[in-house]
This record gives sequence, structure tokens and C-alpha cells, in this order.
Amino acid sequence: MQESSLVGAWKLLVFEFRSEGDVVYPIGKDVSGLCLYDATGHMALQIMRGDRPRFAAGDPLGGTPAEMEAAFSEYLAYAGTYVADETHGVVVHHVTQSLFPNWVGTDLVRFYRISGNRLIVSAPTVQVSSHLMDAMLVWERLFRVEGA
Repeated sequence: MQESSLVGAWKLLVFEFRSEGDVVYPIGKDVSGLCLYDATGHMALQIMRGDRPRFAAGDPLGGTPAEMEAAFSEYLAYAGTYVADETHGVVVHHVTQSLFPNWVGTDLVRFYRISGNRLIVSAPTVQVSSHLMDAMLVWERLFRVEGA
């Protein structure tokens, strides 16, 4: 496989949706995330609200319905394989695992550009809570694995 400029680890700086000039932060401004791309064509992405409330009980499966809903709605995670088209700035994520079950077995198209140590990613317009939105994410490179 030809090594992609995406290979490495990326830390999330910005996660926002834009609609008709408005900026919306779907899980708040306090977010954290990690995106990994390896040289064998595998990727994994996780994004979460930074101040998610903890479950009252210490049991990960013992949350109240409200705690479970908040935990799910304020976390995004998926993994699979990817193919990058460096010339056109397009990467396709072939999703094999996802917190959102509807994404399993689908291809998520993302547009990207790299500027210095920043990865700027956008997604095709999607409907979110009955509004058409454009997603925009900015990632900062944590490290790049040479020759991996």
C-alpha cells in the first residue's frame, strides 16, 4: 500500500457544524478526540464531549437511562479501513465498527487538506435534527510513524 500523508495520530481541536452562516457545536465546544491512520490502511476515530457526566454507579453497564443517553449522544466512535486520494483530497472510511450502528458497513466520504501539522476535514452536507449541516473538523498531528 502507498503510504498516505494521513498516517499517524491526530488530536481534535475543533468539531463544528455550519448551517446558513450559523456555527453549531453538536456536542459542545469542550471536545476531545483522537484519529489514527496506519500505513496498512486501517483507521479509528473517537470524539467525545470533554465534560460528560460520570455515572452515579461505577458499573459501565449500570447507568440510568438518562446517563446512558448522555453517554451515547456525546460520543462518536468508529473504525475500519480507509483509502485516500491524495491528489483530490478525499478519504473514504470503510466502516466496520461504530457506536452508531447505522454506519457499520457503509463508506463515509471525507474531504481533507493538510496545512503544516493541521488536518482540516469536512464532510458532505448531512441532515442533523432536521437541519442541513456541513461538518468541519480540525485535527493537530501528534506524531507520524515513518516507514510503518
